[in-house]
Amino acid sequence: MIIDVMKYGALGDGATNDRDAIQRAINDCGRAGGGRVVFSGGHVFRSGALELASNIELYLEAGAVLKAVDDMEELDLFGQSTGSVKALSRPTYEACDYDGAPTMFFLYGNELENVTISGRGRIDGNEEIFYGTVTKWHIDGKFYPRAPLIYMVGVKHLTIEGVTLCGSAFWTTHLIGCEDVLIQGVRILNNLRLANCDGIDPDHCKNVRIIGCNIETADDCIVFKNTAQFAKYGACENIVVSGCTLKSTSAAIKFGSESEDVFRNIVVENCTIDGTNRGISLQLRDKGCIENVILSNLIINTRMFSKLHWWGSAEPIAVTAVRRTNDTKPGCIRNVTFSNIRTNGENGIFIYGDEELKNIDGLLFERVCVTLSEKTGHPKDTYDIRPTAGEGLIKDSLRVLSVHNTGRIAFKDCSFTIEDSMAPFVNAPVSIENAEVEEGYSVTTL
Repeated sequence: MIIDVMKYGALGDGATNDRDAIQRAINDCGRAGGGRVVFSGGHVFRSGALELASNIELYLEAGAVLKAVDDMEELDLFGQSTGSVKALSRPTYEACDYDGAPTMFFLYGNELENVTISGRGRIDGNEEIFYGTVTKWHIDGKFYPRAPLIYMVGVKHLTIEGVTLCGSAFWTTHLIGCEDVLIQGVRILNNLRLANCDGIDPDHCKNVRIIGCNIETADDCIVFKNTAQFAKYGACENIVVSGCTLKSTSAAIKFGSESEDVFRNIVVENCTIDGTNRGISLQLRDKGCIENVILSNLIINTRMFSKLHWWGSAEPIAVTAVRRTNDTKPGCIRNVTFSNIRTNGENGIFIYGDEELKNIDGLLFERVCVTLSEKTGHPKDTYDIRPTAGEGLIKDSLRVLSVHNTGRIAFKDCSFTIEDSMAPFVNAPVSIENAEVEEGYSVTTL
């Protein structure tokens, strides 16, 4: 079955709220057993929140745009937020704890099967209506959490392919407890100043493939999560990320910081990361563990961003496992391999575990080349372990390698280079404290 939303009364004139017509088309397609719901090229369809159905394909032809309306109340799908939204009392870079359950949505699906969002068109979250404080380096939202662009819970056999996702005011693609997910050839092009608009967030998800995507976001591009609200879905596991190009004002690839369950059996390969505040960040803060992970064949170029507004300090690789609060006992990071990685940027590898637990163990760095190269005028004297119970910013000299409070860390055939422009910021190129390190690396100053 093929259903054209314009035959259901959608005008696609860029002004009219076509939500009711589009929702009728989706509902009829689902009741008929499934099919394709088509948005015709050359039209801009404005809409409030839409609820998807099983066995349907939402298909945007080339030149078609599906854009959120200007009235935020139209995104309050279940009447949970209307009249109760309040301005932030603190900026989100200071307080952004989140259980994974927003009250506003654009595209929503819950406990469905065989859902596809595809085509060569564009889905736009209309980010501007959510703006709060705006500065040269950062845009915060009016409130937190805001509306994700795509929010899928417990969906089996989900495909997102070919479309462009943009203008998201919050996590662009938040997938919770989903199984058998393919995201391929997708472009996510968000505002690099707007906080919290992650690209793809697999949360308690299984059997996920993210292939050949181009992602530009603030905060993180691809983030594996295990939020507390959805613990019933279990581990985040069996995931492959391959052939992607990534740019972020926070981390390109991140694990956490929400980590209430296990992350395991995850491969990230053949990706290019450029102009990013952090390349790879394993950020464990809760009781779960990160294990059996391979990150290989990566090119990572980092640069500093405003320290006030963005977490991270241009580390190409950051592995941290510390307490979120004084009452938290974080899990462990173990059996992780970094292989065939070339980095260039304003910081080196940073590894920091809990002093008492020494909960990082069994990391292997093989053929990893790090070059310190000046890119910006931002200060280069701080390491960042936010969020944490204590002081999140640690003053220290710039280093190519900094390892603290860990078990076994092995380096094989690795090389670290410090360019002349960075030498004044480096007191000692390597710092190893309370850690077991096999030192298979060389350090060169140009």
